[in-house]
Amino acid sequence: MKSFAFLFILLIAGMSMTSCVSKKKFTSLQNELAVANKDLGACGENLNGYMARLSLCEQELRTSQARSEQMQDLKDQLADCKALRDKQLNQVGDLTVLSKSANDNINETLRQLEGKDKYIRLLLAAKNKADSINLALSVNLKTVLKDGIEDKDVEIKVDKTVVFINLSDKMLYQSGSAKITTKADAVLGKIAQIIASRPDLEVMVEGYTDNVPIKTDCMDDNWDLSVKRATSVVRALQTTHKVDPNRLIAAGRGEWNTLTTNSTADGRSTNRRTRIIIMPKLDQFYDLLNPNLAPK
Repeated sequence: MKSFAFLFILLIAGMSMTSCVSKKKFTSLQNELAVANKDLGACGENLNGYMARLSLCEQELRTSQARSEQMQDLKDQLADCKALRDKQLNQVGDLTVLSKSANDNINETLRQLEGKDKYIRLLLAAKNKADSINLALSVNLKTVLKDGIEDKDVEIKVDKTVVFINLSDKMLYQSGSAKITTKADAVLGKIAQIIASRPDLEVMVEGYTDNVPIKTDCMDDNWDLSVKRATSVVRALQTTHKVDPNRLIAAGRGEWNTLTTNSTADGRSTNRRTRIIIMPKLDQFYDLLNPNLAPK
């Protein structure tokens, strides 16, 4: 109850004090309050503006940072591109060197192939020339020797760069002897005509025997017999038929280098033979390989 009374007294006192403020003062306070409210509103607007500008700045900052990161990425990419370019330039330089080296190698290979091609043409020309010489020689020999001679006693063959004339033992020599028969002398005379017409050729005479052992006062063995028979032919060509001895070669092959078996009489007869080889002189053969004579 006492509390209520106290509050009532305070209320009466407040009302009394309020009533004591003048109207003029009250109006002034209201004006100040209005100005303050207005300033407060302006400050609020300014604050909103500043907040907007701050937000814009933050956005621009973020954009700037993003651009900065983009620029850094671009710089990194540019550096990578430069590094790749330098590497490619080095590779191009290496390829240029390799290309030049490869080109030089190709040119050298082509030059060598051209040289080999010329040499092949040279060899072919030499072979064709040798083949032509041998063919003509073979035809001449067959033409000259065909009359009066049995085919089985004379065999003419062309092999590579030489012409072979195989003469049977029974036609050339007396049995077991190196003495030449009259018939053989006639055959050698015909062969000598061909040899004389071709001074650019050499003549090798090879004697062959069978494997039947021989031992006489004049013959030690088949080696001795084969050599003496070859020498007899060479001597006849030189002395009787006037073939230049500088072009003649005598060789004995004994019982070796057989054509067939020695186990039969026919085989032994075949193996007993004398072979006349007509061949180009070595210097003439080398002339065939002279690069200056190669076909252009």
